[in-house]
Amino acid sequence: MAGGVLLLLALAIPLRAEIAGGAAGGVAALDATLSALLVQERSALSGLPETRLSELTRDPPMRKSRAGAAPDYDQDWLAQQPEASGDAQFECLVQAIYHEARGESLPGQAAVAEVVLNRVDDPDFPASICQVVQQSNARGCQFSYSCDGRSDRMRDAEAAARARKIARALIDGAPRKLTDGATYFHTRNVRPSWSRSFTITRQIGVHLFYRPPLRTAAN
Repeated sequence: MAGGVLLLLALAIPLRAEIAGGAAGGVAALDATLSALLVQERSALSGLPETRLSELTRDPPMRKSRAGAAPDYDQDWLAQQPEASGDAQFECLVQAIYHEARGESLPGQAAVAEVVLNRVDDPDFPASICQVVQQSNARGCQFSYSCDGRSDRMRDAEAAARARKIARALIDGAPRKLTDGATYFHTRNVRPSWSRSFTITRQIGVHLFYRPPLRTAAN
């Protein structure tokens, strides 16, 4: 209700200023018009259900991916998750988890999913999950499984089911707190040139996770 009153006042003040240079009759007419509008607004709002009024005055929700602690990605958590399914974007994330990290612990698999979703949120990367995991680079692909010429079929049904549950949880808003905002990772048996200047944020299993260096006006 307060928002509506402020809007009416915002609309009325410029008009009042235009006619306030001595035209007392005009000011009185404006006051009467404003009063009538406020009565109409109060009447309209009084007819709304309380639930609708609550929706109009409720603060916007905090983004789930930024709030709270990350789930305990363990066997108990996994057992509590329903069988998961989704659209094409969901399937792209499932494949990334499966092909990049199915041999890792549950936190290790969730961390890879975080990297993909962190990239989706980063303007330096494509804006969808499928575009992120299929993005090319000078060596071929950012995620090598997507362009190595091999079948992307997930032959391990149990590992695929785990990947689906993890993907569903992350897409549905599970907080991404495992990798501290990482947008890159690699296995411990390689050392890409970019890793020398990037900030390492976490090591989980065989993977090291990174953020790019902070940019300044000088660079």
